[in-house]
Amino acid sequence: MSIRLYIGNLPKEVMERQELQEVFAQEGDSVTAKLITDRKTGKCRGFGFVTVKNDEQADQIIEKYNGYQFKESPLKIEKALPRSKNKSESEKTEDESKPANKSSGKVKKSRREKDKGGSKTTSSTPNSSGNDAVQPDPRWADALAELKQRLAATTNS
Repeated sequence: MSIRLYIGNLPKEVMERQELQEVFAQEGDSVTAKLITDRKTGKCRGFGFVTVKNDEQADQIIEKYNGYQFKESPLKIEKALPRSKNKSESEKTEDESKPANKSSGKVKKSRREKDKGGSKTTSSTPNSSGNDAVQPDPRWADALAELKQRLAATTNS
């Protein structure tokens, strides 16, 4: 079974797949490289993948080439995570730079939401805060606090 390795920290410039393939040429013909490029500019997006035959060869390549200087950049090599179609927000950490799928990561609104100008809202979980009240948008928290003070002042008068 073939194993995919993530190759990170590639220089973000126009380069060819063959340049990356040459780095791993001494590992044999069974090693294939894929460079991920920007569709518009053709420049490297800073990462790529290498496919090898088995785990043993993958471990050897990681040990040998992790930190290897390629065009003045030390390569970061690790086993690639399997693709997943749906990824929750809590799972997105540092592997946002790694492509999980071909989508741009943008959340699409339905036609009804676009017409109404609404957006999807998520309710807070009871475990995340002590109360079940909806938390205000932090961008408007100061204005909301001021309005609450004015309301309290007018009702007390």
